[in-house]
Amino acid sequence: MEPRLRPLPREEWDDETRALLGDRTLKVFATFAHHPKLMKRWLVFGNHVLAKSTLPARDRELLVLRTGWNCRAQYEWGQHVAIARGIGIGDDEIARVAEGPDAGGWSEADAVLLRAADELHNEQTLSDSTYAALESRYDVQGLLDLVFTVGQYHLVSMALNAFRVERDDDVTGVPIPTRE
Repeated sequence: MEPRLRPLPREEWDDETRALLGDRTLKVFATFAHHPKLMKRWLVFGNHVLAKSTLPARDRELLVLRTGWNCRAQYEWGQHVAIARGIGIGDDEIARVAEGPDAGGWSEADAVLLRAADELHNEQTLSDSTYAALESRYDVQGLLDLVFTVGQYHLVSMALNAFRVERDDDVTGVPIPTRE
């Protein structure tokens, strides 16, 4: 499918966008560059979730991958498969993310993360048993970061899907979630 909103070419970026993005060339940023003020505020939140959260990187990426899969966000899934690989999550685990928390091979801690992502996606809340399992592992800031991580990637997935943002050229060799 053709993008509904094409990435804004770098030569059309305003000064504020150039200052914000620097050398970043990902299609997500070039697409959001159509609205520099929105992007500026979103980047602050997105940067917290991606780089300043209290969650361990592995936990964050399992949540992001499962959310991207649940949202059938091809762009988000592809980008975060690359990030997950970069922090040591193996291809076998990445493939199991698509199968969900009940797939064999997950530790109890990993399974509860995937279950939390599923519950937040499907019910917009957490069951008492999932919350209790998370509460035994994370402090209050970790619990907040966990819910906001799933929420952030739902938001981004909705935008990427609605505007049909195409995957970046260097994102290859990963399974693609499709809409049924």
